[in-house]
Amino acid sequence: MARIISRGIEGVDGVSSAIRTVESEYADDAIIDIDELNGCDGLIIGSPTHFGNMAAPLKKFIDSTTAHWFNGTLSGKLGGVFTSTSSMHGGQETTLMSMILPLLHHGMIIAGVPYSNQNLNSTRTGGTPYGPSHVSFNEKSELSKDEQDICLAYGKRFANLVKNL
Repeated sequence: MARIISRGIEGVDGVSSAIRTVESEYADDAIIDIDELNGCDGLIIGSPTHFGNMAAPLKKFIDSTTAHWFNGTLSGKLGGVFTSTSSMHGGQETTLMSMILPLLHHGMIIAGVPYSNQNLNSTRTGGTPYGPSHVSFNEKSELSKDEQDICLAYGKRFANLVKNL
């Protein structure tokens, strides 16, 4: 999902993206340096759903951003979220909200997926107005066409909003 959202961002002239991850046993991408928050114009965070909440490694990272909260580092910047669950009713929306709350505390402006995105009306898997989502059903489940289109459109929307801010 992160790569498709990033592709959507990169498709907008004058905007770039960087994929980072938090420290965990599953980390494949570069680990985020907390000081990278100083230079970002927008921040999209994603997490698998764990009992209707973000995963502990992401929560640990967010809990380490107190100094940035005191300094207003992210205040007025665009924020967004995405998630993946293993079942249709696995807590997608509560997980997205659990990630949105700290972004709001940081003073971020939250970008969701508007219902003008027709894929929200046709999807039978993931996709919410709070942010892109995926229902994996099993470890080998690929993103549906609707999920892919939502991620791509979300990246483009996010990049254009960052430009406008």
